[in-house]
Amino acid sequence: MTLPWVEPILASAICGFARAITGARARWQGCAPVAGPRVYYANHASHADFVLVWACLPHDLRERTRPVAGLDYWSKDAIRRFAADRLFRSVLIDRSHAAGKDDPIRRMAAALESGDALIVFPEGTRNTTDARLLPFKSGVYHLAVACPDVEFLPVWIENLSRVMPKGRFFPVPLLCTITIGAPLRLRAHEDKETFVARTRDALLALAPPEA
Repeated sequence: MTLPWVEPILASAICGFARAITGARARWQGCAPVAGPRVYYANHASHADFVLVWACLPHDLRERTRPVAGLDYWSKDAIRRFAADRLFRSVLIDRSHAAGKDDPIRRMAAALESGDALIVFPEGTRNTTDARLLPFKSGVYHLAVACPDVEFLPVWIENLSRVMPKGRFFPVPLLCTITIGAPLRLRAHEDKETFVARTRDALLALAPPEA
């Protein structure tokens, strides 16, 4: 068990290291850094993605922003469990879909209803292909249905896959950018396919032009 004052020091150290190694700062386009229940949804290329998004938020937002992550990865050892539970206050999702497990949408909705924000990755898994984005899973729509008044903010992470390529434990120092776009909400009578396509298009619109 750690002393209570150790955890915020460790969290601040992680934020400082993440920003120092990448030079990343959040660029807010069409929105402002406002505290409260929001869903930051981002492209996913590295296990460090949520750490960088979380680290680039202002301190008051970061304290009430919880990444949504896979239980299978973040419960593998004591260090990961400590980081997920005590430092990031992650909402850990069991991706095995085993019978009797908690409903992940209900767990995420409960976090939003308590006033927290979430960081989610609608692709569902890391993108190791040449495509800019994988197809979105339907969870982003079901979460919007459960919390129709909550804003969904697209977040494009540029270059982090090169900082933390798959299989590497230590990062490679490179500049990254985090761009946070204008918020979206579920429209009245909007169906799943339309909302998923609209959120995906909004995220792609933040990506830099392809060379």
